[in-house]
Amino acid sequence: MKPIIKVENLSKQYRIGAPKEAYTTLRDTIAGAVRAPFNALGRNGRSGKNTIWALRDVSFEVVPGEVVGIIGRNGAGKSTLLKILSQITEPTTGQVEVYGRIASLLEVGTGFHPELSGRENIFLNGAILGMKRAEIARKFDEIVAFAETEKFIDTPVKRYSSGMLVRLAFAVAAHLEPEILLVDEVLAVGDIAFQKKCLGKMDDVAKKGRTVLFVSHNTSAVQKLCQRAIWLGSGRIRRDGACGEVLENYLHEMRDNLGSDKLMSRDRDFTIANVRTLGQDGEEDQAFMTGENLRVELDYECAKTFPGAYLYVAIANRETVLFAANMCLDGCRIPAGEESGKLSVTFKELPLAPQQRYYIKVGGRASDNRTPLFEDSDIEVGVIQVVGSTADIHLNGEASELLISDSSSVLVPYEWDFGKGRVRNIESFKNVKLLDHRSF
Repeated sequence: MKPIIKVENLSKQYRIGAPKEAYTTLRDTIAGAVRAPFNALGRNGRSGKNTIWALRDVSFEVVPGEVVGIIGRNGAGKSTLLKILSQITEPTTGQVEVYGRIASLLEVGTGFHPELSGRENIFLNGAILGMKRAEIARKFDEIVAFAETEKFIDTPVKRYSSGMLVRLAFAVAAHLEPEILLVDEVLAVGDIAFQKKCLGKMDDVAKKGRTVLFVSHNTSAVQKLCQRAIWLGSGRIRRDGACGEVLENYLHEMRDNLGSDKLMSRDRDFTIANVRTLGQDGEEDQAFMTGENLRVELDYECAKTFPGAYLYVAIANRETVLFAANMCLDGCRIPAGEESGKLSVTFKELPLAPQQRYYIKVGGRASDNRTPLFEDSDIEVGVIQVVGSTADIHLNGEASELLISDSSSVLVPYEWDFGKGRVRNIESFKNVKLLDHRSF
Protein backbone atom coordinates (compact mmCIF):
# COMPACT_ATOMS: atom_id res chain seq x y z
CA MET A 1 0.00 0.00 0.00
CA LYS A 2 1.29 3.46 -0.88
CA PRO A 3 2.18 5.47 2.25
CA ILE A 4 0.19 8.57 3.12
CA ILE A 5 3.18 9.99 5.08
CA LYS A 6 6.79 9.36 4.09
CA VAL A 7 9.66 10.78 6.14
CA GLU A 8 13.26 10.37 4.92
CA ASN A 9 16.40 11.32 6.86
CA LEU A 10 14.61 14.17 8.62
CA SER A 11 16.71 16.47 10.82
CA LYS A 12 15.95 19.77 12.52
CA GLN A 13 18.50 22.06 14.15
CA TYR A 14 17.64 24.99 16.43
CA ARG A 15 19.74 27.82 17.76
CA ILE A 16 19.65 28.18 21.54
CA GLY A 17 20.73 30.99 23.82
CA ALA A 18 21.15 33.46 20.96
CA PRO A 19 21.76 37.03 22.18
CA LYS A 20 19.19 39.69 21.40
CA GLU A 21 20.08 41.47 18.17
CA ALA A 22 20.94 45.17 18.41
CA TYR A 23 19.49 47.79 16.07
CA THR A 24 21.40 47.95 12.78
CA THR A 25 22.11 50.70 10.29
CA LEU A 26 21.63 50.47 6.53
CA ARG A 27 25.37 49.97 6.13
CA ASP A 28 25.32 47.03 8.61
CA THR A 29 22.42 45.44 6.71
CA ILE A 30 24.20 45.69 3.34
CA ALA A 31 27.47 44.37 4.79
CA GLY A 32 25.61 41.48 6.45
CA ALA A 33 23.93 40.53 3.18
CA VAL A 34 27.33 40.40 1.45
CA ARG A 35 28.87 38.26 4.22
CA ALA A 36 25.88 35.90 4.58
CA PRO A 37 26.83 33.37 1.82
CA PHE A 38 30.34 33.05 3.22
CA ASN A 39 29.09 32.66 6.80
CA ALA A 40 26.66 29.96 5.71
CA LEU A 41 29.43 28.17 3.83
CA GLY A 42 31.62 28.18 6.92
CA ARG A 43 28.82 26.82 9.12
CA ASN A 44 27.75 24.11 6.69
CA GLY A 45 27.93 20.66 8.28
CA ARG A 46 28.94 22.00 11.69
CA SER A 47 26.80 22.53 14.76
CA GLY A 48 28.04 25.33 16.95
CA LYS A 49 27.93 25.55 20.71
CA ASN A 50 24.64 27.48 20.54
CA THR A 51 22.74 24.93 18.43
CA ILE A 52 20.86 21.74 19.21
CA TRP A 53 19.49 18.94 17.02
CA ALA A 54 15.82 18.43 17.90
CA LEU A 55 15.57 15.66 15.27
CA ARG A 56 18.37 13.66 13.67
CA ASP A 57 18.06 11.28 10.69
CA VAL A 58 14.43 10.26 11.33
CA SER A 59 12.85 8.00 8.70
CA PHE A 60 9.51 6.17 8.70
CA GLU A 61 6.35 5.60 6.67
CA VAL A 62 2.68 5.64 7.66
CA VAL A 63 0.01 3.95 5.53
CA PRO A 64 -3.59 5.20 5.22
CA GLY A 65 -5.82 4.31 8.17
CA GLU A 66 -2.92 3.68 10.55
CA VAL A 67 -3.06 5.05 14.13
CA VAL A 68 0.47 5.76 15.36
CA GLY A 69 1.48 6.86 18.84
CA ILE A 70 4.58 9.04 19.20
CA ILE A 71 6.15 8.60 22.64
CA GLY A 72 9.30 9.75 24.40
CA ARG A 73 10.51 11.93 27.23
CA ASN A 74 10.28 15.74 27.19
CA GLY A 75 12.68 17.16 24.61
CA ALA A 76 12.76 13.97 22.54
CA GLY A 77 11.58 15.79 19.38
CA LYS A 78 7.91 14.71 19.28
CA SER A 79 6.36 18.17 18.92
CA THR A 80 9.05 19.24 16.44
CA LEU A 81 8.17 16.26 14.26
CA LEU A 82 4.48 17.19 14.19
CA LYS A 83 5.27 20.84 13.43
CA ILE A 84 7.32 19.77 10.42
CA LEU A 85 4.55 17.42 9.23
CA SER A 86 2.07 20.32 9.62
CA GLN A 87 4.39 22.59 7.59
CA ILE A 88 4.63 25.03 10.49
CA THR A 89 8.41 24.79 10.42
CA GLU A 90 10.88 23.56 7.81
CA PRO A 91 13.40 20.77 8.33
CA THR A 92 17.12 21.47 8.29
CA THR A 93 17.79 18.38 6.18
CA GLY A 94 15.71 15.52 4.81
CA GLN A 95 12.26 15.55 3.28
CA VAL A 96 8.63 14.82 4.09
CA GLU A 97 5.96 13.65 1.64
CA VAL A 98 2.32 13.93 2.72
CA TYR A 99 -0.53 12.74 0.50
CA GLY A 100 -3.68 14.10 2.09
CA ARG A 101 -5.33 16.97 3.92
CA ILE A 102 -3.89 17.51 7.42
CA ALA A 103 -5.71 18.83 10.49
CA SER A 104 -3.44 19.43 13.49
CA LEU A 105 -3.91 20.30 17.13
CA LEU A 106 -0.46 21.15 18.43
CA GLU A 107 -0.82 24.04 20.86
CA VAL A 108 -3.74 25.78 22.51
CA GLY A 109 -5.12 28.29 20.00
CA THR A 110 -3.03 27.19 17.03
CA GLY A 111 -4.65 28.52 13.86
CA PHE A 112 -7.26 30.59 15.72
CA HIS A 113 -7.51 34.36 15.37
CA PRO A 114 -8.07 35.82 18.86
CA GLU A 115 -10.24 38.72 17.65
CA LEU A 116 -12.64 36.48 15.72
CA SER A 117 -15.54 34.66 17.36
CA GLY A 118 -15.73 30.90 17.74
CA ARG A 119 -18.18 30.77 14.80
CA GLU A 120 -15.85 32.75 12.53
CA ASN A 121 -12.83 30.65 13.54
CA ILE A 122 -14.65 27.43 12.66
CA PHE A 123 -15.22 28.69 9.11
CA LEU A 124 -11.68 30.10 8.94
CA ASN A 125 -10.11 26.78 9.96
CA GLY A 126 -12.31 24.89 7.53
CA ALA A 127 -11.22 27.20 4.71
CA ILE A 128 -7.56 26.67 5.65
CA LEU A 129 -8.16 22.92 5.38
CA GLY A 130 -9.53 23.45 1.88
CA MET A 131 -13.19 22.79 2.65
CA LYS A 132 -16.08 24.59 0.99
CA ARG A 133 -18.42 26.75 3.04
CA ALA A 134 -21.31 24.35 2.52
CA GLU A 135 -19.26 21.47 3.92
CA ILE A 136 -18.33 23.47 7.02
CA ALA A 137 -21.95 24.61 7.54
CA ARG A 138 -23.11 20.99 7.38
CA LYS A 139 -20.76 20.05 10.26
CA PHE A 140 -21.16 23.30 12.23
CA ASP A 141 -23.82 22.21 14.74
CA GLU A 142 -22.02 18.93 15.42
CA ILE A 143 -18.75 20.79 16.10
CA VAL A 144 -20.35 23.25 18.51
CA ALA A 145 -22.21 20.50 20.37
CA PHE A 146 -19.06 18.42 20.75
CA ALA A 147 -17.06 21.42 22.04
CA GLU A 148 -19.88 22.37 24.47
CA THR A 149 -19.44 26.07 23.61
CA GLU A 150 -22.98 26.93 22.42
CA LYS A 151 -23.34 29.94 24.74
CA PHE A 152 -20.01 31.45 23.69
CA ILE A 153 -19.90 30.64 19.98
CA ASP A 154 -20.27 34.33 18.99
CA THR A 155 -17.75 35.56 21.59
CA PRO A 156 -14.17 36.41 20.49
CA VAL A 157 -11.96 33.45 21.35
CA LYS A 158 -9.49 35.71 23.16
CA ARG A 159 -12.04 35.64 26.00
CA TYR A 160 -12.13 31.81 26.09
CA SER A 161 -10.40 29.89 28.85
CA SER A 162 -7.66 27.49 27.74
CA GLY A 163 -10.05 24.57 28.29
CA MET A 164 -12.77 26.11 26.12
CA LEU A 165 -10.25 26.96 23.42
CA VAL A 166 -8.81 23.45 23.23
CA ARG A 167 -12.31 21.93 23.17
CA LEU A 168 -13.27 24.03 20.17
CA ALA A 169 -9.93 23.50 18.43
CA PHE A 170 -10.15 19.71 18.79
CA ALA A 171 -13.78 19.68 17.65
CA VAL A 172 -12.86 21.59 14.47
CA ALA A 173 -9.83 19.39 13.75
CA ALA A 174 -11.72 16.12 14.26
CA HIS A 175 -15.02 16.94 12.54
CA LEU A 176 -13.87 18.59 9.31
CA GLU A 177 -12.92 15.21 7.84
CA PRO A 178 -9.16 15.48 7.27
CA GLU A 179 -7.31 12.53 5.81
CA ILE A 180 -4.62 12.96 8.49
CA LEU A 181 -5.16 14.08 12.10
CA LEU A 182 -2.15 15.19 14.19
CA VAL A 183 -2.75 15.59 17.92
CA ASP A 184 -0.14 16.70 20.46
CA GLU A 185 -0.25 16.50 24.28
CA VAL A 186 -2.40 19.64 24.23
CA LEU A 187 -5.40 17.48 25.19
CA ALA A 188 -4.00 17.43 28.73
CA VAL A 189 -5.35 20.99 29.09
CA GLY A 190 -8.95 19.76 29.04
CA ASP A 191 -10.78 18.09 31.91
CA ILE A 192 -10.77 14.31 32.29
CA ALA A 193 -14.29 13.85 30.88
CA PHE A 194 -13.40 15.80 27.75
CA GLN A 195 -10.11 13.91 27.34
CA LYS A 196 -12.05 10.65 27.29
CA LYS A 197 -14.49 12.18 24.81
CA CYS A 198 -11.59 13.21 22.55
CA LEU A 199 -10.02 9.75 22.70
CA GLY A 200 -13.37 8.26 21.71
CA LYS A 201 -13.64 10.67 18.78
CA MET A 202 -10.09 9.84 17.61
CA ASP A 203 -11.02 6.18 17.76
CA ASP A 204 -14.08 6.92 15.58
CA VAL A 205 -11.90 8.89 13.14
CA ALA A 206 -9.47 5.96 12.91
CA LYS A 207 -12.29 3.45 12.32
CA LYS A 208 -13.39 5.52 9.31
CA GLY A 209 -10.02 4.79 7.69
CA ARG A 210 -8.32 8.10 8.41
CA THR A 211 -4.75 8.38 9.65
CA VAL A 212 -3.96 9.58 13.19
CA LEU A 213 -0.59 10.55 14.72
CA PHE A 214 -0.99 10.92 18.48
CA VAL A 215 1.69 12.40 20.74
CA SER A 216 1.10 11.72 24.43
CA HIS A 217 2.77 10.87 27.73
CA ASN A 218 -0.38 8.97 28.68
CA THR A 219 0.79 5.46 27.85
CA SER A 220 -2.60 3.98 28.74
CA ALA A 221 -4.28 6.19 26.11
CA VAL A 222 -1.61 5.30 23.53
CA GLN A 223 -2.04 1.59 24.29
CA LYS A 224 -5.82 1.84 23.89
CA LEU A 225 -5.87 3.96 20.73
CA CYS A 226 -2.80 2.95 18.70
CA GLN A 227 -1.74 -0.23 16.94
CA ARG A 228 1.79 1.09 16.33
CA ALA A 229 4.14 3.30 18.32
CA ILE A 230 7.31 5.23 17.48
CA TRP A 231 9.63 5.91 20.42
CA LEU A 232 11.78 9.02 20.03
CA GLY A 233 14.83 9.66 22.18
CA SER A 234 17.26 12.58 21.81
CA GLY A 235 15.81 13.33 18.38
CA ARG A 236 16.29 9.81 16.99
CA ILE A 237 13.97 6.83 16.59
CA ARG A 238 14.72 4.38 19.40
CA ARG A 239 12.12 1.82 18.36
CA ASP A 240 9.29 1.54 15.84
CA GLY A 241 6.83 -1.33 15.95
CA ALA A 242 3.78 -2.88 17.61
CA CYS A 243 2.41 -0.54 20.27
CA GLY A 244 2.53 -2.98 23.20
CA GLU A 245 6.12 -4.02 22.54
CA VAL A 246 7.40 -0.46 22.09
CA LEU A 247 5.62 0.77 25.23
CA GLU A 248 7.03 -2.11 27.25
CA ASN A 249 10.59 -1.23 26.21
CA TYR A 250 9.99 2.48 26.84
CA LEU A 251 8.52 1.93 30.32
CA HIS A 252 11.28 -0.53 31.19
CA GLU A 253 13.97 2.05 30.39
CA MET A 254 12.04 4.82 32.13
CA ARG A 255 11.76 2.66 35.26
CA ASP A 256 15.49 1.88 35.18
CA ASN A 257 16.35 5.56 34.78
CA LEU A 258 14.06 6.56 37.61
CA GLY A 259 15.63 3.94 39.82
CA SER A 260 19.12 5.27 39.17
CA ASP A 261 18.38 9.02 39.33
CA LYS A 262 18.68 10.83 42.64
CA LEU A 263 15.91 13.09 43.84
CA MET A 264 17.38 16.08 45.65
CA SER A 265 15.49 18.42 47.95
CA ARG A 266 15.37 22.15 47.24
CA ASP A 267 18.25 22.85 49.64
CA ARG A 268 20.08 19.65 48.54
CA ASP A 269 20.31 18.51 52.17
CA PHE A 270 18.11 15.48 51.50
CA THR A 271 18.37 12.95 48.66
CA ILE A 272 16.36 9.89 47.74
CA ALA A 273 18.99 7.65 46.20
CA ASN A 274 16.91 4.66 45.14
CA VAL A 275 13.31 3.42 44.99
CA ARG A 276 12.27 -0.24 44.73
CA THR A 277 8.95 -2.10 44.61
CA LEU A 278 8.82 -5.55 46.27
CA GLY A 279 6.27 -8.33 46.28
CA GLN A 280 5.03 -10.54 49.12
CA ASP A 281 8.11 -12.77 48.83
CA GLY A 282 10.41 -9.81 49.49
CA GLU A 283 11.84 -9.93 45.98
CA GLU A 284 12.01 -6.84 43.75
CA ASP A 285 9.21 -6.89 41.20
CA GLN A 286 7.06 -4.63 39.01
CA ALA A 287 4.16 -7.03 38.35
CA PHE A 288 1.55 -7.53 41.08
CA MET A 289 -1.80 -9.16 41.70
CA THR A 290 -4.95 -7.54 43.08
CA GLY A 291 -5.09 -8.52 46.78
CA GLU A 292 -1.32 -8.94 47.20
CA ASN A 293 0.87 -6.72 49.38
CA LEU A 294 2.95 -4.03 47.67
CA ARG A 295 6.04 -2.77 49.47
CA VAL A 296 7.83 0.40 48.37
CA GLU A 297 11.38 0.89 49.70
CA LEU A 298 13.38 4.14 49.59
CA ASP A 299 17.08 4.67 50.30
CA TYR A 300 17.86 8.20 51.45
CA GLU A 301 20.87 10.33 52.32
CA CYS A 302 20.90 13.60 54.23
CA ALA A 303 23.23 16.17 55.73
CA LYS A 304 23.96 16.17 59.47
CA THR A 305 22.14 19.47 59.78
CA PHE A 306 19.01 18.18 58.03
CA PRO A 307 16.07 19.03 60.34
CA GLY A 308 13.79 16.22 59.17
CA ALA A 309 10.92 16.05 56.69
CA TYR A 310 7.52 14.50 56.00
CA LEU A 311 7.30 12.18 52.99
CA TYR A 312 4.38 10.63 51.18
CA VAL A 313 4.31 7.73 48.73
CA ALA A 314 1.36 7.73 46.35
CA ILE A 315 -0.16 5.30 43.88
CA ALA A 316 -1.61 7.00 40.80
CA ASN A 317 -2.95 6.39 37.36
CA ARG A 318 -2.33 8.90 34.59
CA GLU A 319 -5.27 11.07 35.63
CA THR A 320 -5.04 11.30 39.42
CA VAL A 321 -3.55 10.06 42.67
CA LEU A 322 -5.62 7.10 43.89
CA PHE A 323 -4.29 6.79 47.45
CA ALA A 324 -1.17 7.50 49.47
CA ALA A 325 0.78 6.80 52.64
CA ASN A 326 1.42 10.20 54.20
CA MET A 327 3.70 10.91 57.16
CA CYS A 328 1.92 14.22 57.82
CA LEU A 329 -1.29 12.36 58.61
CA ASP A 330 0.39 9.54 60.51
CA GLY A 331 2.36 11.71 62.95
CA CYS A 332 5.84 10.59 61.93
CA ARG A 333 8.72 12.01 59.93
CA ILE A 334 12.22 11.20 58.73
CA PRO A 335 14.60 11.37 61.72
CA ALA A 336 16.76 14.49 61.85
CA GLY A 337 20.54 14.28 61.63
CA GLU A 338 20.90 10.76 60.15
CA GLU A 339 23.36 10.64 57.26
CA SER A 340 21.65 7.76 55.49
CA GLY A 341 18.85 5.34 56.00
CA LYS A 342 16.12 3.20 54.51
CA LEU A 343 12.37 3.39 54.92
CA SER A 344 9.53 1.42 53.44
CA VAL A 345 5.76 1.44 53.28
CA THR A 346 3.57 -1.58 52.64
CA PHE A 347 0.16 -1.26 51.01
CA LYS A 348 -1.83 -4.22 52.34
CA GLU A 349 -4.03 -6.34 50.05
CA LEU A 350 -3.57 -4.09 47.02
CA PRO A 351 -7.05 -2.86 45.99
CA LEU A 352 -6.15 -2.04 42.38
CA ALA A 353 -8.05 -3.31 39.36
CA PRO A 354 -6.15 -5.76 37.14
CA GLN A 355 -4.87 -5.29 33.59
CA GLN A 356 -3.75 -1.73 34.24
CA ARG A 357 -0.53 0.21 34.82
CA TYR A 358 -0.03 2.37 37.87
CA TYR A 359 2.65 4.84 38.90
CA ILE A 360 4.60 5.32 42.12
CA LYS A 361 4.98 8.98 43.12
CA VAL A 362 7.03 10.45 45.93
CA GLY A 363 6.70 13.90 47.43
CA GLY A 364 7.14 15.63 50.74
CA ARG A 365 7.24 18.70 52.89
CA ALA A 366 10.03 20.26 54.91
CA SER A 367 10.07 20.16 58.70
CA ASP A 368 7.77 23.20 58.88
CA ASN A 369 5.10 21.01 57.18
CA ARG A 370 4.40 23.79 54.66
CA THR A 371 7.35 24.17 52.28
CA PRO A 372 7.49 21.55 49.46
CA LEU A 373 10.57 19.36 49.87
CA PHE A 374 11.23 19.01 46.13
CA GLU A 375 10.94 21.44 43.22
CA ASP A 376 7.96 19.48 41.89
CA SER A 377 5.04 18.73 44.20
CA ASP A 378 5.41 15.01 43.47
CA ILE A 379 7.83 13.03 41.33
CA GLU A 380 7.16 9.83 39.41
CA VAL A 381 9.72 7.25 40.50
CA GLY A 382 8.38 3.93 39.26
CA VAL A 383 5.81 1.98 37.27
CA ILE A 384 3.95 -1.17 38.29
CA GLN A 385 1.61 -3.42 36.36
CA VAL A 386 -1.35 -5.17 38.00
CA VAL A 387 -1.59 -8.33 35.92
CA GLY A 388 -4.42 -10.25 37.60
CA SER A 389 -6.19 -11.04 40.84
CA THR A 390 -5.59 -13.35 43.76
CA ALA A 391 -9.34 -14.01 43.69
CA ASP A 392 -11.04 -16.20 41.09
CA ILE A 393 -13.68 -13.64 40.09
CA HIS A 394 -16.71 -14.85 38.16
CA LEU A 395 -20.03 -13.23 37.47
CA ASN A 396 -22.89 -15.28 35.96
CA GLY A 397 -20.34 -17.87 34.93
CA GLU A 398 -18.16 -15.39 33.03
CA ALA A 399 -14.94 -13.70 34.03
CA SER A 400 -15.78 -10.21 35.30
CA GLU A 401 -12.25 -8.90 35.68
CA LEU A 402 -12.53 -6.70 32.57
CA LEU A 403 -15.80 -5.21 33.78
CA ILE A 404 -14.20 -4.19 37.07
CA SER A 405 -11.06 -2.71 35.52
CA ASP A 406 -13.14 -0.72 33.01
CA SER A 407 -15.39 0.82 35.65
CA SER A 408 -12.89 1.67 38.38
CA SER A 409 -9.21 1.63 39.29
CA VAL A 410 -9.69 1.09 43.04
CA LEU A 411 -11.65 -1.88 44.42
CA VAL A 412 -13.27 -1.39 47.84
CA PRO A 413 -15.85 -3.34 49.85
CA TYR A 414 -19.49 -2.39 49.37
CA GLU A 415 -22.96 -3.91 49.58
CA TRP A 416 -26.29 -3.51 47.79
CA ASP A 417 -29.51 -3.04 49.79
CA PHE A 418 -32.78 -4.05 48.10
CA GLY A 419 -34.88 -3.44 51.22
CA LYS A 420 -35.50 -7.12 51.91
CA GLY A 421 -31.85 -7.95 52.40
CA ARG A 422 -28.31 -6.95 51.69
CA VAL A 423 -26.21 -8.38 48.88
CA ARG A 424 -22.46 -7.95 49.28
CA ASN A 425 -20.09 -7.23 46.43
CA ILE A 426 -18.15 -10.08 44.85
CA GLU A 427 -17.39 -12.36 47.79
CA SER A 428 -13.85 -12.97 46.64
CA PHE A 429 -12.98 -9.36 47.52
CA LYS A 430 -14.30 -9.46 51.09
CA ASN A 431 -10.71 -9.25 52.38
CA VAL A 432 -9.92 -5.99 50.53
CA LYS A 433 -9.64 -3.15 53.05
CA LEU A 434 -10.43 0.49 52.35
CA LEU A 435 -7.19 2.47 52.42
CA ASP A 436 -6.84 5.98 53.69
CA HIS A 437 -8.06 8.32 50.91
CA ARG A 438 -7.51 11.57 52.75
CA SER A 439 -5.85 14.29 50.67
CA PHE A 440 -2.33 15.41 51.37
